[in-house]
Order: sequence, then C-alpha cells, then structure tokens
Amino acid sequence: MIVLAAMMASMTVADMRHQRRVLIVAAPSAADARRVAQDAALAGMTKDLADRDVTVVALTGDTVRGAADTAAALRERWRLPKAAFGVVLVGKDGHAALRRSEPIDASTLVATIDAMPMRRAGQR
Repeated sequence: MIVLAAMMASMTVADMRHQRRVLIVAAPSAADARRVAQDAALAGMTKDLADRDVTVVALTGDTVRGAADTAAALRERWRLPKAAFGVVLVGKDGHAALRRSEPIDASTLVATIDAMPMRRAGQR
C-alpha cells in the first residue's frame, strides 16, 4: 500500500485517469474545521477507499499531497478557491462526479462511487 501511495504521489490527477478515482480535499489550512472533519471521516475508510481505487489528494494552501500537480494547477482546473474549503470526487473518466463545499460523509462518498458506471462494471 505504501508503494502505491508513493507511485500515485508522483502522478498528476490527469495521469491517474482511467486508473484511479481521485478525491481532492482543499482547505485554506490544515486547522480548518471542515478539513479536520473530512480527514476524520476518511481515516475510517482506508479499506473502502482502497477497494474503490480512490487516491486522496490533499490541497492545503500552496501544498499538495498525493499527486504531482501544483496547487495552482489543481485550484484552476477544479475551481477550488485558495480561501475556501472544497471537496471534488473525480471519476476514472476524469470528470467531477461530486463537488461539495462541506465535508462528505463516508456513506455519501461510498454510495456515489458505487453508483458510478465504471464501478458497477468492475463489480460484475
């Protein structure tokens, strides 16, 4: 699992297309209450995220963890203002499948992914 995380961190979100779903969590700071809540929700989902081919990309201020993109590139491409919290689930097709300005709870995230056509096809 550590090798996979390191490999994904060396790829851009665009490079992950067709291989991974990407959950971009953007916050102005690591202390942002919504960021803390989102991190807590994700902490209990390690197996669910792995089973669903999800890479989490954390965008905090000008720092990116989980992908090789610059913060500016991610903010521009996914319309994530630097001063605001936002979460974007990018499907394997490269399109935003879910966008929120508040944390996404585990059940909503799992249900959204499980309803995606590529996920349903992979379960057959």
